[in-house]
Amino acid sequence: MKKYLFVISLILLIPLLLLITYRPKTTLEEEIEEPKISEVIEPEEKRMSLVAVGDALIHSGIYTDAYIGNGNYDFSDMFEEIKPLIEDYDLKYYNQETIIGGKDLGISNYPNFNSPDEIGQNLVDIGFNLVSLANNHSMDKGERGILYSVNFWKKQNIVFSGQASSYEERNNIVIYEVNGIKYAFIAYTDGTNGIIIPKDKEYLINVYSNEKAKKDIDSIKDKADVIIVSMHWGEEYSHTPTLTQKEEAKYLSSLGVNLIIGSHPHVIQPIDYIDNTLVIYSLGNFISSQRTLGLNKIIGLMVGVDIVVKDGVVSFENLDYKLLYTYDNNYKNYKVIPFENLTDEILKNYEKIEQDYINIVESEVIYD
Repeated sequence: MKKYLFVISLILLIPLLLLITYRPKTTLEEEIEEPKISEVIEPEEKRMSLVAVGDALIHSGIYTDAYIGNGNYDFSDMFEEIKPLIEDYDLKYYNQETIIGGKDLGISNYPNFNSPDEIGQNLVDIGFNLVSLANNHSMDKGERGILYSVNFWKKQNIVFSGQASSYEERNNIVIYEVNGIKYAFIAYTDGTNGIIIPKDKEYLINVYSNEKAKKDIDSIKDKADVIIVSMHWGEEYSHTPTLTQKEEAKYLSSLGVNLIIGSHPHVIQPIDYIDNTLVIYSLGNFISSQRTLGLNKIIGLMVGVDIVVKDGVVSFENLDYKLLYTYDNNYKNYKVIPFENLTDEILKNYEKIEQDYINIVESEVIYD
């Protein structure tokens, strides 16, 4: 009987075991599942290009040469060799050293400059679109000159900084955008040649202080991907950055400024990096009539660079620089000529001179 019951139980159990162990046939692809690989997304890279030249220092020789009659001027021929060099850049910077204060105040030379509207218009026409207006000659024609200048530049399709017609205007640091990169541009000067700015109208010209710079930069650093600062600083006719220049550059770098573009010495100074901040200490003169003060006053620097933003980090690529020469023939036929277009007939020993000045650009900056 026991044996019979065991057999019966075994017969009943076999189908159940078969059911439990049964697996339907599958293809090899179904049998082996592909492991899931996490998708890696590269941070988006954005870039914009910038080119910068130095001071448009419009002495009487230059504006006299540009005069075409009936109170009108045309400087365009002086820059015809520059236009093709800058046209492919997104941002094209220069410093308007001599204020455009209106012809009613009288076109004038050193020490209190006033330049014709046409110098600004001609430079905009060849492509410049980023203009510094903060320098030691900004107050040469007083408040009236500043207000005319600001009104003139507002009519141009460009970005400018350094002069304003109100506190509201001065404190409203605009964020612009190029190629998906948000950038801000601020221009400062270390002084105004001792000319006193009218009381309660300090907005007219943007005089530098650490406190002002911190307030400005703190107000925009969470809005802008890139911060560009123009500094009118240093010692005239010195190829070596001063202690003040270096200290201000380090401080601006610590605040988060990405690019510092320097002017005022009227001669070339080195290019350097402070941490991730690119510092162009002085571009020298873009155009001037200072030949009698020495060759170094009529040799300027043109700097080109790509500004790259990736994953919130700003870097620089394709840094390039070349020299520019202001030619004139006894205060006539002024022309800004790239060194690559020079001959010994135009400037004797220009190749050696070029190397001497490139050595200045590449010289080491010593920080204390």
